[in-house]
Formats: sequence, C-alpha cells, structure tokens
Amino acid sequence: MKKRNVYLTGFMGAGKSTIGPILANTIGWDYFDVDLEIENKLNRKIVEIFESDGEAYFREIELETIKNLSKGNHLIISLGGGAITYRNNLDFLKQNGVIIYLKVSPAIVFERLKSKNDRPLLLSDKIENESKQSYLSNVEKLITTREVFYNQADYTISTENISIGKVVDKIANLISNPDFFQNLKR
Repeated sequence: MKKRNVYLTGFMGAGKSTIGPILANTIGWDYFDVDLEIENKLNRKIVEIFESDGEAYFREIELETIKNLSKGNHLIISLGGGAITYRNNLDFLKQNGVIIYLKVSPAIVFERLKSKNDRPLLLSDKIENESKQSYLSNVEKLITTREVFYNQADYTISTENISIGKVVDKIANLISNPDFFQNLKR
C-alpha cells in the first residue's frame, strides 16, 4: 500500500507548525512536528542542539526522525525549514507521501519572527542590533538557497494575506480530492 502522508515544508515562519495540527484535526489524521519530536527525544531545544552539536548532527537526527515518523500512514508532518534540502530527504519524502510547500516572503518572515530567538540559522551574536534590512537580506539568501528544493514540492500554497483557516481549508480540499495522491509533480 502506498503511503498517504502529507509533509508541510517551507521557510521558518511560513505557518507549518500552526497549520499542521489544525489541518490534521480537520481531516481526522494524526499530526507530528519533526522539530518538536527531536526536542522531546533529546530533551533540548533545537537552538541548543545546533550550538552544542552543530547542524550536521542535527540534520542526521532530523533524518532519522522523519524516517521513523514516515512509517505511519495518514499523517500530517511539519518539517523543519531546511529538512527538504538535506541529503536525499526530498526523494525520501516524495516516496512516502505528498509535499506541500507553504510559501512566504522575507518581509512576512521578518514580521512573524522578529521577536523569536529560537531560530538557529538566523541567530547571531548581534541579532538585537541587526537592522531590518540586514535580517531581510539573510532571510532572502536562505530562502533563495532552499527555493530550488521547495519548488519541487507537489503543491505550493501561499500563507501570505490569507487566514490560517483558509489555508487549512485549501489543503483539506486538496486532500479530499480522490486524485490528490496521483496528480503529483514527480
């Protein structure tokens, strides 16, 4: 039986961890957030893992977590913003479900994350003194690097200027379509 999982990908601040559990509840599937699973398993925050063990270690744990979660079926799984870019994760995800890219602009990322201090790839010693333009520049560079992977998702949905409920409705309607798991960009 082919897996029927949905992976939510996109840059930090796109709404994956907000939309995922609401979507799962709406359609009656189970929900998992890869970052939360890792934090619970290691009993540390993602930022602490990055600081103490480095990104390579984190990405290995992330891959292991994704593979373990993907053994299930009818799951909504929120991926970390960089998960899709690591090693062969994209191929693995496509073999085990459908990928939905939640798209967001750097300006919206700034507004949603400007007061957060738990985003390891955007943190710096001078983050509090960093200008909005510098922050936006860093976000743009990171999005540009990742966009080649995000654009290989099966579906793309903008989360800008649209309510969480409407995004959930759009995805739920997609999933309810009998051809949802057949009409994929593969």
